[in-house]
Amino acid sequence: MRLRLRLLVLCLMIILFVVYNMASYQRRQTVLDEDAPPFDTMMGSDRAAVKASGTGRATAKVSHGAASTARVGFLPHGIVEPYSDMELKPLWLTRSVQSPQESNQKDRCLIAIPAGINQKKSVDALMKKFLAENFTAILFHYDGKVNEWNDLPWSKSVIHIAASNQTKWWFAKRFLHPAVVSMYKYIFLWDEDLEVDNFNPRRYLNIVKSERLEISQPGLDPKLSEIHHPITVRKKTGSFHRRVSRANKDCSREGPPCSGWVEGMAPVFSKSAWQCAWHLIQNDLVHGWGIDYKFGYCAQVLYW
Repeated sequence: MRLRLRLLVLCLMIILFVVYNMASYQRRQTVLDEDAPPFDTMMGSDRAAVKASGTGRATAKVSHGAASTARVGFLPHGIVEPYSDMELKPLWLTRSVQSPQESNQKDRCLIAIPAGINQKKSVDALMKKFLAENFTAILFHYDGKVNEWNDLPWSKSVIHIAASNQTKWWFAKRFLHPAVVSMYKYIFLWDEDLEVDNFNPRRYLNIVKSERLEISQPGLDPKLSEIHHPITVRKKTGSFHRRVSRANKDCSREGPPCSGWVEGMAPVFSKSAWQCAWHLIQNDLVHGWGIDYKFGYCAQVLYW
């Protein structure tokens, strides 16, 4: 009986000792958490800012700007993911069984177009052209009709976004943020009624890359398209042009829309140019009239 009592007392003492140490440890951790941020968020740019802070007021301002872009609250730097993409992700597919198309993302491009059900035939032709070249595609349904596209074989492989009575500039401002489309080398922001029977997306991109064009558009066939400005007409000689001759009666002066100009119905932006163009699009922009006269500001950016 005495032996049991001694064992019971010993067990109680051990329990009290453990509880006391746990309480002391928790109290010390609470004090530490109150005195310091919960994570170590000091990054290389932060350390540079701290070192530079004593060199002068102007330097400190520049360093602070660099530090603020690298920090998101008190998240640890290893967990911050500032970019995304528009790629559809399978629910259960593992990396080991990904297709070559999904695993090779180096030269991906994006096409985004407004899509009304009345233009279903022309949109179908556009999608067949671009999806065959490994483009990511987004349809902006301005009439709110989405289910009516389900009978097309490619419908489930594209992204559908619906908002009634909105234009492509409204959609682009809200769903094509540069941080979301940063993985795409070029962004095609086209109208839905363009005919592409004689258009080859890959050949077009080869010309754009070789000529280092930041903002461009395909030349139009005057026999098949309504021409608003002579610069958009496809020339029979050469693979591209940036201006039309001053001898043209509609273009006796330099500047848009006679030189360095791309029409708003079929612009193609490089990744860096789109980062500029997205900020150029005003939040209340509706039809986009006149914005193509300002695209030139975004063709002067540096290459990424």
